[in-house]
Amino acid sequence: MSEQDESPPTSQMFEYKMLPLHMDFKEFKICKPAPFSCDEEAILERERCDYTQRITYQMARSGQTNRRVRVYADGIYDLFHQGHARQLMQAKNIFPNVYLIVGVCNDELTHRMKGRTVMNGFERYEGVRHCRYVDEIVQNAPWTLSDEFLDENKIDFVAHDDIPYGAAGLDDIYAPLKARGMFVATERTEGVSTSDIVARIVKDYDLYVRRNLARGYSAKDLNVSFLSEKKFRLQNKMDELKSRGKRELTKVKGDIITKWEEKSREFIDTFLLLFGRERLNHLWNESKGKLIQALSPPGSPSGSINGDDLDSDVNDSSDEYLELPTEYSGGSSSSLNGRKKRSYQTRSAAGSLPDDYEVDVDDNDNDDDHNDVALDKEFVERRRN
Repeated sequence: MSEQDESPPTSQMFEYKMLPLHMDFKEFKICKPAPFSCDEEAILERERCDYTQRITYQMARSGQTNRRVRVYADGIYDLFHQGHARQLMQAKNIFPNVYLIVGVCNDELTHRMKGRTVMNGFERYEGVRHCRYVDEIVQNAPWTLSDEFLDENKIDFVAHDDIPYGAAGLDDIYAPLKARGMFVATERTEGVSTSDIVARIVKDYDLYVRRNLARGYSAKDLNVSFLSEKKFRLQNKMDELKSRGKRELTKVKGDIITKWEEKSREFIDTFLLLFGRERLNHLWNESKGKLIQALSPPGSPSGSINGDDLDSDVNDSSDEYLELPTEYSGGSSSSLNGRKKRSYQTRSAAGSLPDDYEVDVDDNDNDDDHNDVALDKEFVERRRN
């Protein structure tokens, strides 16, 4: 693929289809904006209305009417917002069968009576007529409602908030309608108005200028000086760099966490492989045995009191031949272990007999006691030496 094919698409590559600013809505069959009072549809509806049958408030509330109740609401509707829509919704639902007519003042009257608007008259008309609660739009609506205007548009009731609205030397321009029973009150939406929206824009003026500069508006379009434009564009670049840095930092953090999770899984798998349940049990048993051996008190020695090995002495003496004195042997030369011949071996203690010292005793010979006594004396003497 060539570099030209890989280049990102530009706005010139697309053909945007846009609705014209002024258009005819006859081709829309399912849903249409509300007609103006001079349109054919509105004229036919007005002609079908028998205005000679006057409708009282009680009749309208009960729904016992032979025709639709024509309710009129007026205003400037600059920067059409939810407060406006809620006012019109209340007017539409104030009676069971309402035909809602909305009057919008033109730019000249509005600028003279209330001040400058953000949207022009055409924009305000279009904003209101696309509200689904509206059945008809009256352009160039008057500031105060005369009897001629009410009769011409066959208005039964006027809907507005109940706050007194002074103008043209009157404390409340709706006071005559209230006296005649033709006024129905709606409620304002708290916390939202066109003035509040304008105040927000003025408060954050720099932010909105920077926003529009970033979207392609020129300094001339925004009525800012050359230096202010450069300042705002520099601030936009700084914010863009900060945002890019935050995105890259977040990406790096995400990569580190992902790699750490992968490594931790490998560590856990390796640990379980080396130190599984059987391996851990084996290590525990070995450690437990060593701990018990280390904490147990030492046992008593297995030798004699003097440190001699009794077992060794007994084994070594198994071959020894010991003669008993005469008084213990009953005059015979029998030995302690019943053997008749004793070989005295070398002892470590002093007084032991020589290695080659032997005494042969025959069971059939009866030596005299003198020989036995002499032998005993000689043995005792040797032990003393």
